[in-house]
Amino acid sequence: MTRETEETLWIASARKGDLDSFNRLISMYQDAIFNLAYRIIGGYDEAEDIVQKAFISAYRSIRTFRGGSFRGWLMRMTINACYDEIRRIKQHPAISIDADPEDEKGIDYDYWLPDLEPQPQQIAEMRELQQAVQHCLQQLPDDFRAVAVLADVEELEYEEISRITGHPLGTVKSRLARARQKLRGCLEGYWELLPLQLRQKYEGAR
Repeated sequence: MTRETEETLWIASARKGDLDSFNRLISMYQDAIFNLAYRIIGGYDEAEDIVQKAFISAYRSIRTFRGGSFRGWLMRMTINACYDEIRRIKQHPAISIDADPEDEKGIDYDYWLPDLEPQPQQIAEMRELQQAVQHCLQQLPDDFRAVAVLADVEELEYEEISRITGHPLGTVKSRLARARQKLRGCLEGYWELLPLQLRQKYEGAR
């Protein structure tokens, strides 16, 4: 049985209220969903709370799922939960959404990082780059940040990003281009550490 077939069966069962099937679905995507929330919100604890809220919301509304990408559906709920949290934080400015440089639990270092042998100096450089990337992402406007994460971290196509965010394709492309311009400037000091694929994308965003 393929993964796609299993997912279809689990969705059907979950829509009938089967919690075990829903948990199986969540286990397939929980790491990616957490990384998405973390990249957008910038804090580990906040990301954990957002993911929990997104999954609860998904379980309560799974009967409304009408097919397509279940992963994309979860991502849309997660982004909406991130926006809700950002609005809440902006109403209480004493709370910071800046990432704690020492708070790296559960973050997938495969994203945004070059394929390096784990030598001590290289590990230190990877951690420094990781912190720089997260800092630069947090400098982006909220909508730009979400599009940048979906395109350059999750590596989704424009059409799927449009479906997830609910924005027209032209808006997605425009925001991504402007986000990449800003990220290029912000990450200039780490240019040689960036993966080649990202450097090429940022070169094209000049």
